[in-house]
Amino acid sequence: MSRVLITVPPLTGHVNPTVSLGAELSARGHQVAWTGLPGVVDMLLPPDATFLPLVGGLDQRAFDDMQRRGTGLRGPEALKFLWEDFIVPYAAATAPELFDVVRGFDPHVLVVDQQAVAGAVVARQQGVPWITSATTSAELTDPLAELPKVDAWVRAKLIELQLELGVTPEIAATGDLRFSDQLIIAFTTRALVGPIAVSGSTIRFVGPSIDRRPDPTPFPWEWLDPERQHVLVTLGTVNAQIGNRFFTAAIDALATSSVQAVIVAPPDQVDIPPGVDNVLVQSRIPQLAVLKHMDAVVTHGGHNTVCESLAQGLPLVLAPIRDDQPIVADQVVRAGAGVRVRFGRVNAAELRDAVVSVLDEPSFRTAADGIRRSFQGAGGAGAAADAIDELLVSKASI
Repeated sequence: MSRVLITVPPLTGHVNPTVSLGAELSARGHQVAWTGLPGVVDMLLPPDATFLPLVGGLDQRAFDDMQRRGTGLRGPEALKFLWEDFIVPYAAATAPELFDVVRGFDPHVLVVDQQAVAGAVVARQQGVPWITSATTSAELTDPLAELPKVDAWVRAKLIELQLELGVTPEIAATGDLRFSDQLIIAFTTRALVGPIAVSGSTIRFVGPSIDRRPDPTPFPWEWLDPERQHVLVTLGTVNAQIGNRFFTAAIDALATSSVQAVIVAPPDQVDIPPGVDNVLVQSRIPQLAVLKHMDAVVTHGGHNTVCESLAQGLPLVLAPIRDDQPIVADQVVRAGAGVRVRFGRVNAAELRDAVVSVLDEPSFRTAADGIRRSFQGAGGAGAAADAIDELLVSKASI
């Protein structure tokens, strides 16, 4: 039995894929623990999961305030905020605690999310093998290749972080904290990602990790009419607060159609016109279960929602907002599995036309089904666990 420590940022889309992976590793006899921000990360884990808190001065109130400050930022501003106000300072603040967690748990391997870079620093300093958990495919495509100054700025930030944490300049200048040189587990497949730009690392494309992830969130299943088509509209957990205009456009687009639409949004943000009975608003849903009943998905392009939808062979309408979402949306469009609209400008008529196209034109579903089959063949959490087992065996034999 080996000890596996999974370190994740306090972001739903980065925690969820590790839940199924952790369950698979546990079923194989490994001792698995997660470490991250209490009040956020632990709430996304199974009740019996081993959780080791990692605060770093960021309590729930500070985390909520940080999210509010980042709300509405787009493009370069959003990227700058992500690195300067979240990834780097959170890593610097949590690294001392993570040293103690690693010493106490004594893992044989760390699974480190790409945005939890303190894990990579600690692993390198402690001499513990570490694996990158790539819960979004954006970094694998070198999204900053056409922005060399921005790319250099990000790399400089990572070096500065290491120097601040006591890494020698010679070691800090080598490698990249976002990519383990031992193993990268990518929760997607080449059928969706297309060409990749990362070299010098072993990449295992395992597809979505969505098995063994129970969700007790209630849902009014009786509302769904099996004789009608169904569309899910979601902007994810972070972006819903800025979605008022988009949700209004979605309701206007779908309220007069024959489909039933499930909109995931705070109910107080969404007004359903009187007499409209084919639109259901829910603050939370058991998404994996609901997707099994959908025919198409309208989304912001978050990597988890995209992959969970494509795992069901569902075509997508994508309205990317920030961060990796434009890159993921372009991957879907390039693969032929969806269409892209402008989040800040799309009107009801344009959104209706986009939904109708992915529902009625067979090519979109055919392409989505092709990606679904690539996901099935990739192996999911089982394949990810296989890769970790192989690494552990290779390290044990040295």
